[in-house]
Amino acid sequence: MASRSSIIIILLLLYLHSTCSQNVSVGTSLTAASNSNPWRSYPNRDFALGFKQLQPNTDLFLLAIWFDKIPDKTTVWYERNSYPVPRGSMLRLDATNGLILQDPRGRLLYNTSGGGPADQVEHASFNDTGNFVIRSRDSSILWESFRHPADTILPTQSIEMGDTLVSRRSEANFSIGRFYASISNDGRFVFNTKTVPSNSDYDDIYYGGGTSPPNASEAVIRVTFSSGALISVVKRNGQDQILSPPLIPQVSDNYYRATLDFDGVFTQYYYPKSFGSNPGWQAARSWPQNICRNINGFTGSGACGYNSVCRLTNQRPVCECPQGFSLADPSNPYGNCEPQFVQGCIDGEPQGNDYNMEIINDVDWPGDDYERINPCTEGQCRIACQEDCFCDVSIYRDNSCWKKKLPLSNGRVDTSQGLKAFIKIRKRDIPTLRNRRPTRRDQQTLIVVISVLLGSSAFINCLFITAACFLLFFVYNRKLPAPNPVQDPSASNIRCFTFKELVQATDGFKDELGRGSFGIVYKGSIPIGSQTMAAVKKLDRMFQDSDKEFKTEVKVIGQTHHKNLVSLIGFCEEGPHRLLVYEYMSNGTLADFLFGDMRLTWSQRTQIALGIAKGLTYLHEECSSQIIHCDIKPHNILLDAYYNARISDFGLAKLLTMNQSKTLTNIRGTKGYVAPEWFRNTQISVKVDVYSFGVVLLQIISCRKTVEEGLEFGDGENPILTDWAWDCFEGGRLDALVRNEEEALRDMEMVERLVMVGLWCVQEDASLRPSMRKACQMLEGVVQVPKPFNPYSSTTGRE
Repeated sequence: MASRSSIIIILLLLYLHSTCSQNVSVGTSLTAASNSNPWRSYPNRDFALGFKQLQPNTDLFLLAIWFDKIPDKTTVWYERNSYPVPRGSMLRLDATNGLILQDPRGRLLYNTSGGGPADQVEHASFNDTGNFVIRSRDSSILWESFRHPADTILPTQSIEMGDTLVSRRSEANFSIGRFYASISNDGRFVFNTKTVPSNSDYDDIYYGGGTSPPNASEAVIRVTFSSGALISVVKRNGQDQILSPPLIPQVSDNYYRATLDFDGVFTQYYYPKSFGSNPGWQAARSWPQNICRNINGFTGSGACGYNSVCRLTNQRPVCECPQGFSLADPSNPYGNCEPQFVQGCIDGEPQGNDYNMEIINDVDWPGDDYERINPCTEGQCRIACQEDCFCDVSIYRDNSCWKKKLPLSNGRVDTSQGLKAFIKIRKRDIPTLRNRRPTRRDQQTLIVVISVLLGSSAFINCLFITAACFLLFFVYNRKLPAPNPVQDPSASNIRCFTFKELVQATDGFKDELGRGSFGIVYKGSIPIGSQTMAAVKKLDRMFQDSDKEFKTEVKVIGQTHHKNLVSLIGFCEEGPHRLLVYEYMSNGTLADFLFGDMRLTWSQRTQIALGIAKGLTYLHEECSSQIIHCDIKPHNILLDAYYNARISDFGLAKLLTMNQSKTLTNIRGTKGYVAPEWFRNTQISVKVDVYSFGVVLLQIISCRKTVEEGLEFGDGENPILTDWAWDCFEGGRLDALVRNEEEALRDMEMVERLVMVGLWCVQEDASLRPSMRKACQMLEGVVQVPKPFNPYSSTTGRE
C-alpha cells in the first residue's frame, strides 16, 4: 500500500513539473487551432504564448503573448510579419533555429534565428514578467521577446537604442500602423508618423520634438519600465527623468502595461488583479496630452486621415468627416474622407453659383494654405473661396483669410482662436456640362458671330439677326428638365421583353455561350439598331422571389454607361422568369485567350488590364449607386470586336442576399479569386474587387490559372499563382513569369510595374490594397509604384 502511494506521489510530482516548469524543451510544439493549449508563464501563469483566434469561427490566428488571467486576454507581444496565421500552422522550439513557425504546407512563416551549430538551443523559459527567453547550452540568452517589442512594453522591460514600438493598424488589425516610438539618434525619446504601406519616414515628430538635449551627456540612452511600474527616460549622465505620475496604484495589486495604441497615443494602463467584474484597463497617463494639436507636420495626414477633423475626447483622438465628405473606407473611422461631389474648375471659369459654402466653427487644417488675404472680412473670405475654382476651403481668423486646396491635412478642432471654416460643397442640382449656361467665352463667340453677320446685306442681316436673337434667347433660357427617377426599368432606355420574345430570339435557348455565377448565357438574334446579335442571360431560380430587388438592380445597371462595361439592352420579368439581355461580344471571354490555344499579344493584354481597372473604377467611384462586383474573374471579362475589355455581370451580386448565397460559408465569388475578408465574417467593401483584380492582373501577365494542377510544391514553379508571382518578383526572375515572351521581355519596365500593382492588390490586409483609381494611376505610370510587401507571408483564407 505504501509502495502504491509512493508511485502516485512520484507521478503527481512529475505531472506538476511537466505542467508548471518554466522551461520549454526543444521539440515542443503548438498548433494553431480553436482548442490549442498555449505555453503559460511560471509560476503564476499570468501570461500565455500561443495562437489567439482572431475571431470566433474563423481560420485565422495570431502568434502572440497575452495576459491570460483577465477576461479580455490582452495581447502584449505578437509576431507581425506572419499575421494572420492560418489554422493548422505549427510553432516549434528547434535546436538550431529557435522558434520556427510553419504553415500547414510546411512553408516557413517566421523564425527567431536564435541558434546555430555554435550556440545550440537548450531550452526556453517563460516567467511571469511576460518575457519569453531562448537560451543556449551555457544558459546565455539567444533571443527574448522583450528585445523584439511590438506595440507594448511591460514592467522590467526597456526600450533600448534601436528598439521601436510600432502601433497596429486598428484595434483588431495587427498589421503595421502609422505611429512609431523610439530613441532618436540625437538622444530623444520621440514619437513620429510614417506613411502606410511604404512606411517611409515623415518629418513629423509629435512627442519629444522639443526636448533635444543641450549636450551629449543629457542624451537619452534607454527608456525603462521599472518593476514598480514607473516609466523613466535614462540619460547618458545617469540621471533619470520619470514620466509616470507620482501616485499610481500598487503594483502588487495590479497588472501594468504601456502601449503605443493604434491612434498614436502612448498610454500606461493598469488592471486590478482581484476583480469581481471586468473593470477594463484604466489609463494612468497618456503621451502626448493632445495628439490632435501635437501632430502638425508638413507631410502626412495628421492624427486622422486626409480631409478629416480630429476632436480630442478623454485624451483620445476621435476622427470625423466634415459635411459633404464621407469615409473612403467605411471600416476605418480614422482613415481618409472623400468629397461626395466633383471638384475642380470647368473651363477655368469661376463657378461660384454652383457651390454652397458650409460654415464650421472652431475647425482648422493648418499648413495647407496657398493664398492669404489680409485684411479681409468674414464675408469677403467666404466669397473669395466660393468664386475661386481652385479653392476648396477657406479659414477666417483675426481679419485674415487663408485659402486651401484638397486634400487637407492635420485637421483638428481648435476652440482657442475663434476660427471659422468655409467648406465649398457642390450643389446637387447644378447644370451639367451639356446643359450648363454659356460661359464668358461662349458670350464672346456669339458677339463675334453677330459682328460678322452685320457686315452682310441688310436683308440677310435682318434674317441673321433674327436667328441670332432667337439663338440667344434659346441658349440663355432653355432649361433641360432633369431626368426624373425611373419608377420602372421599362421607363428608361432599356427594353422590356416578353418571355416568348426571348424564347424565339434564342431559338428555344439552343445556342449556349457559357455558364456564369448567376445563370446560363445564350446567343440570340434581336434587331436593335445596327446590331442583330445579343446575349441572353437566363438567371437562376434564386432571383424568382426578388421582384423589388430585381427591378431596382436592373434600373441601376441600365443607368451605367462606360466603354469597359457590357451594356444592358433589356430584361424580362414574367412570372418565374428573370432574364437579362446584353450586347453581344464577338470575341468571347478573356479566359478563352489566357488559358486556351490562342494567345493575345503583350500590348493587347496590357490594354485589357487597364480597361478592366477603368471599368471597376467607374463601378466603385463614378456610378450614382456604388456597385461591388464580387466575382471579378477572366470568365466575366468579355472582349468586343476590337479586343477591348468589357466587364459583365456587374450589379448582379447585389441581388444575392447572404441567405441566398450558393455556398454554406456565405462567401460570394469564385475559387481562387476570393478576398480573404470573406473568411473573417467582417464588413465587405470594394476592396474585395481590388483583390480579385490583382489575381486577374497576374493571370494577364503570366497566362496562368490561379492554381496549376500539373505542378507540385518544390518543382521550382509554385503551383499557386500569387505565391509564384511573389517568388519571381523577390528573386528577380520576372522573365520566368512572362514565360520568356519576346514582346514582354522588351518591355520589362511595364512587366515589373504590372507585377507590383498585382501584388499590392492581393495583399491579405484590405487596407493595404489600393483603390481601383489608384491602381489605374499606377498602371498608367502616373503614380509611382512602391515595392510591395510579401502578400502571402500573412495570407490565409485563399482557395
